[in-house]
Amino acid sequence: MKKNDLENLFNKLHGTFDIKEPLAHHEQRFLEKLEAQKANEFLVKRNNTWWKPLAIAATVLILCSAGISLYYTSSPTIDEKIAEIAPEVSKTEFYFASLIETQVKQLESENSPETKKIVEDTLMQLKKLETDYTELGQDLLNGGNSKLILSAMITNFQTRIDLLKDVLEQIETIKNFKKHTHENTTL
Repeated sequence: MKKNDLENLFNKLHGTFDIKEPLAHHEQRFLEKLEAQKANEFLVKRNNTWWKPLAIAATVLILCSAGISLYYTSSPTIDEKIAEIAPEVSKTEFYFASLIETQVKQLESENSPETKKIVEDTLMQLKKLETDYTELGQDLLNGGNSKLILSAMITNFQTRIDLLKDVLEQIETIKNFKKHTHENTTL
């Protein structure tokens, strides 16, 4: 049956087949077109290969940049390193720092023409004491005598608190003196 189907198919298609001879030099033209196409593909491939090394280099650069930024952002601060060495310092520092911050805000709110100079001087002294505290922390990290340095750090905080307390008392005295002087003045 299959043989009959095949014969029927050829019988139906008889006369529709292209049985003409190709034109002269057909094979030569075909080979030239084939060669041109291969050359074109080679040029396209060669032109598209430059981006691969560039993409690899860009990827490596991005990964290196990300790694370096993670390294520098993840390094602990001096305060974190001190907290690792002496955890009690961080608790003490938090307490003193919040107390000092409250007093500094109060000091800044008392700033007036009469107290301007004393407020500025006090803030400058506080900055110096903060710098000293940072240096003490660095000394602690560098392996200095930890008991002595921790004692000096606490003394630094106490000095700042005492300074602020004294200055706030002086400002209160200045305000009271001004108020008292104005009450006794008669027109």
